Amino acid sequence: MTTGTAVDILILGAGWTSTFLIPLCVQNNLTCAATTRSGSGSTIQFSFDPTSDDPEPYKGLPDAKTVLVSFPIVGSGASERLVTLYRGTRHGEGQEAGFIQLGTTSIWDKAPETLASLGLGGTFYDRHSPFTLTGRSNAEAELLTLSRTTVLNLAGLWGGQRVVKNWLGRVAPTKEALKAKGSIHLIHGLDLARAILAVHSAFDKAAGQRWLLTDGRVYDWWDLASAWGDEDGPARWVRELMQEEEVRVLPRNTELLGRVLDSREFWSTFGLSPLKARLETELTRSEGEVLKGS
Repeated sequence: MTTGTAVDILILGAGWTSTFLIPLCVQNNLTCAATTRSGSGSTIQFSFDPTSDDPEPYKGLPDAKTVLVSFPIVGSGASERLVTLYRGTRHGEGQEAGFIQLGTTSIWDKAPETLASLGLGGTFYDRHSPFTLTGRSNAEAELLTLSRTTVLNLAGLWGGQRVVKNWLGRVAPTKEALKAKGSIHLIHGLDLARAILAVHSAFDKAAGQRWLLTDGRVYDWWDLASAWGDEDGPARWVRELMQEEEVRVLPRNTELLGRVLDSREFWSTFGLSPLKARLETELTRSEGEVLKGS
């Protein structure tokens, strides 16, 4: 990673995403730099103040072709302030930097009956579907009014230290909690990094657009609990629920899962397919020994 005067990609807010993005940049011979509040390690010290018009903190940031904003922004005027102050303190000439804001797919949380009343029907949502107005989604909309900006609204992030199996205890601590669970949508850190580089390489395709990003699948919490849960806990609850709700097989049909997200447009627009899906995980030693002896 370089902290020189010009880079291909500047990551504002190094964190989980950067652990996948930085190695992929290196693999693709792209230069990058990243910021943290502390400036520890090889990062650049930078802290975004959404209310400040002081350009001084931005002067130490390198010029970049693409700026990735990995932290959420809320509040009127904050997105415009970030873009304006960065672009106004650049050291070189040339095309202005493109900005990618990472968001969340939770903004598409309208109840299916609400969509039906709007004539949209079903439980499927894509990037054109109505979404909930929040401080965060409003800030993203503000960003999209500026030139060369785009928003990637992300499903649940997994990979590395984010292990979906470990979420089961929080998601389904009781049978009643599990009964209420329907769909879960995910995107692996590698595929997120690939998506970011795809936008960087063809920014004109993304500019001014809000994108919905998943791995193209919808997962059923009952199905996952059946596979991962303890025999006397979630796995047993699933068997009981299937009898009670007359569910014959898993995963359940999409009409029983509630919200279902359609991210096809992003992948087709940029000519990519997700590489990490179906929650592949490495075998544990005990599993490997069982398979070796079978």
